[in-house]
Amino acid sequence: MPDLPARRPQVVAHRGASFELAEHTLGAYLEALDTGAGGLECDVRLTADGHLVCVHDRDLRRTASNKGLVSTMDLAELSELDFAAWKNPWADLDDEAPDEDEGLRGVLTLRKLLETVADYDRRVEVAIETKHPTRYGGLVEKRLVEMLRDFGWDQAGAPVRVMSFSFTALQRVERLAPEIQLVQLLDKPNYWPMLRRVIGKDWIVGPGIRMLRDHPRVAESIARSERDIHVWTVNSEKSLQRCLDLGVKAVISDRPRLMLDLLDARFGPEPSGR
Repeated sequence: MPDLPARRPQVVAHRGASFELAEHTLGAYLEALDTGAGGLECDVRLTADGHLVCVHDRDLRRTASNKGLVSTMDLAELSELDFAAWKNPWADLDDEAPDEDEGLRGVLTLRKLLETVADYDRRVEVAIETKHPTRYGGLVEKRLVEMLRDFGWDQAGAPVRVMSFSFTALQRVERLAPEIQLVQLLDKPNYWPMLRRVIGKDWIVGPGIRMLRDHPRVAESIARSERDIHVWTVNSEKSLQRCLDLGVKAVISDRPRLMLDLLDARFGPEPSGR
């Protein structure tokens, strides 16, 4: 495959600045914004009372020390939980640690995240992943599109895109709002030959960095497809270089500050500064 000209990809903060701070908390996203990330990534699930919240796992064992399922709990119940303590379990023993705003530690609704982005002083894009399978099926995409319409972000040029490993879920979004940008996530190399034939002509491909590393022929095939490529989860200089070699448009990273520093060293600071 001929070498592609290196270009600076967008840096998207995976669940916020999740290497330093607890994923999917407002604190993690504000840190990513302050760092200068060009985009934010989040996973969304639907609560029992119909709210979209930014949570990756179907249950809360890992991130909130609770055995409950997101889909069976109301937003009020989730709001009583601490979603940040797991990241630094010894924080309470540090007498010199500054007091932290509790609003930065709790469950984060998608609406709050989008309001934060809408009010920010520069354009920031949001990559929203819908999780499947889920007991609510297509209702997740329906509620998501309704919310994007509330912001006027269901049109071409809006600062949002919807991602999923589920081809069917992305088809739902396309039917509901044909102008929303879509990203077909991909983690198994044997899926690519089929997906390349059925996904929409303007859809973005979102492969995992491990797949690109371990299956170079598939990586080259994706690069030759002339589709935009957004890669997850890129956390090292070596992984970033692999993305640059393939000409990817966006790198999704737990460490947005590191990625931005590496790109500044390679391409120079972005004109807007950070």
